[in-house]
Amino acid sequence: MTDQTIKAQQFRALHIPGNPLVLFNVWDAGSAKAVAKSGAKAIATGSWSVANANGLTDGERLPLTLAIDNLRRITAATELPVTIDLESGYGNTPEEVGRTIELAIEASSVGCNLEDSFPANGALRDVLDQCDRIQCAREAADKTNLPFFINARTDVFFPSAEQDDGAKVIEVLERARAYAEAGADGLFVPGLSDITLIARLADASPLPLNIMVTDVTPPLHVLAEHGVARVSHGPEPYLLVMKALEEAARSASV
Repeated sequence: MTDQTIKAQQFRALHIPGNPLVLFNVWDAGSAKAVAKSGAKAIATGSWSVANANGLTDGERLPLTLAIDNLRRITAATELPVTIDLESGYGNTPEEVGRTIELAIEASSVGCNLEDSFPANGALRDVLDQCDRIQCAREAADKTNLPFFINARTDVFFPSAEQDDGAKVIEVLERARAYAEAGADGLFVPGLSDITLIARLADASPLPLNIMVTDVTPPLHVLAEHGVARVSHGPEPYLLVMKALEEAARSASV
């Protein structure tokens, strides 16, 4: 059994409803080392942060070669399992998404985020189209015999922060069931913050639920009490560090 396989198994086992895996998202090898020193159990990149750290904006504007090179430096800098945010998979076709997964695995990743919106405009993909993309990602991973964790992100609640009476939850659950059948391992629902709706999803989803922290997200212990299995911090760590850097530079010039 390879070291990467062991890490993949460890990462998969960390997704426990009620005892969520907390991921303080990183953007380079240095930030990965800092987070690892905190006692983190795993490392996750955030595409927004990686793009902005390289002077670009999110939405697959960061070249895939650069994203994979950055991943390779991160996995070399830590002994922890590493999962990469691959946005929509860097591919117009399902087969191209599969190749992207192969590249991520070659760079020693044990998982990825794969979203169901178009990077150009944020519009949701058709469910069947996204299932084809997830299935190709699953097949690419399975060829390596690595239990690679595909975290299927759905943007039903994102970027709009508007919550509703549950209609969107029904749509998310329909997508979750389809994505699970296609080979996904987790369900990521950024933009969702209403604890009642989070609880409904956690209870009914066939996949462990991942919630992203925002200013209005319930505290970690509340998310845990309602069945969340994974909590991501998205771009917040990067923004926090950049704000501290700006303030330090301002103080130094006074």
